[in-house]
Amino acid sequence: MKINLNVDVRHITRVEGHGNIKIKVENGEIKEARWDVVETPRFFEVMLKNKHYSTAGLLASRICGICSISHCLCSIRATENAFKVVVPETAAKLRLLAKHGETFQSHILHVLFLAAPDFFNEPSVIPLIEKKPDLAAIAIRLKGLGNRLCDTVAGRTTHPVAFQVGGVSMVPQKRHLLGLRDELKRSLDDLQTVADLFSTFTIPDFIRETEFVSLKGEKKYPFIGGSLISSDGVEHKEQDYQPMTNEYVDKNNTSKWSKLSRESYAVGALARFNNNAQLLHPKASEVAASLGLKPVCHNPFMNNIAQLVECFHVVHEAICLIDELVESGPGETMAKVTPKAGEGVGAVEAPRGILFHHYKYDKTGRILMANCVVPTTQNNANIHQDIKSLVKKFAMTKEMTDEKLELLSSMLVRSYDPCISCSVH
Repeated sequence: MKINLNVDVRHITRVEGHGNIKIKVENGEIKEARWDVVETPRFFEVMLKNKHYSTAGLLASRICGICSISHCLCSIRATENAFKVVVPETAAKLRLLAKHGETFQSHILHVLFLAAPDFFNEPSVIPLIEKKPDLAAIAIRLKGLGNRLCDTVAGRTTHPVAFQVGGVSMVPQKRHLLGLRDELKRSLDDLQTVADLFSTFTIPDFIRETEFVSLKGEKKYPFIGGSLISSDGVEHKEQDYQPMTNEYVDKNNTSKWSKLSRESYAVGALARFNNNAQLLHPKASEVAASLGLKPVCHNPFMNNIAQLVECFHVVHEAICLIDELVESGPGETMAKVTPKAGEGVGAVEAPRGILFHHYKYDKTGRILMANCVVPTTQNNANIHQDIKSLVKKFAMTKEMTDEKLELLSSMLVRSYDPCISCSVH
């Protein structure tokens, strides 16, 4: 069959940053099938060098405008592990509550504003405001709720100000927490409407066996700290992140790539679900089952579904956290911090996957060395391998056109919800 296809996307839309897709099929032979990151490199490890521990988290939060809270918490955790600081329980709960707010607002942003237009054959969310006003209203309500939760607990949605090494600097008023709890409960109806809508979408039928890497939950679905695990059975402690990430350079990319047991691995909502589904809130598990998501799922397009499932989980857990905080009343929120020479690693599940910060400190509490490994860096090689496999599966049909293949491959990349600017460190 003499099939000729040419897809040249520069740059893919509805993702953060600049990435290209290049696919070329000549006379039925695949000549090229690539995913390349071409974002200008950023040097945030160097920016962190010589910074005092008290400002490192604030600077780290500037790495990403979407995952500010994750970067801040990961930075602070690395410092606390270096100084052997144990955070008070109240502070830990407030941090997790803010983290849930970030996960919620980020997932809603991706699922409804960035991914959903593909299923309506629209170029962006803008036409849906007129064609699907009820859906647009839900998207705005849910995103706004996630932002308010972050603002209330972290001080700001972007670039949080309430987190410090040792704990938190502020505790939300009880009436504000109770107001958020009521909003969170009401949001469940909107979330169910979104789940019902996604149940009507046709998810591309694409499977490529993949290794999934995430934090390992012990008693709860994991978000902040703990052991590392892959679906292929590899386990390491939090501080031993480098044997998990194994970063290397690809000549066509300004971002490093990662691999573990195979040529690539995936992180993100689907990875967390595949490795920890048994720890989801029961309602989130019900939604996953209703949408056909069960572990271990090797369809990358289902990451969108996993994000929606996690929205149900974090809302229910946020309600429980608020109840606990209100019932217990204000407790200790700051531990004593004494800077010392040391080394620490922090691991946090950012919305797009597991994030690592690694610092070495001198005795005055200034950073001698910093290393950050972000989710999209870890996903890039897997996206590339998925693109190649996708072309092999779908391109050799007479119904395929350049336009259809461009949409399908772009949807594949978007399903990972990449944050490309973060990946080019």
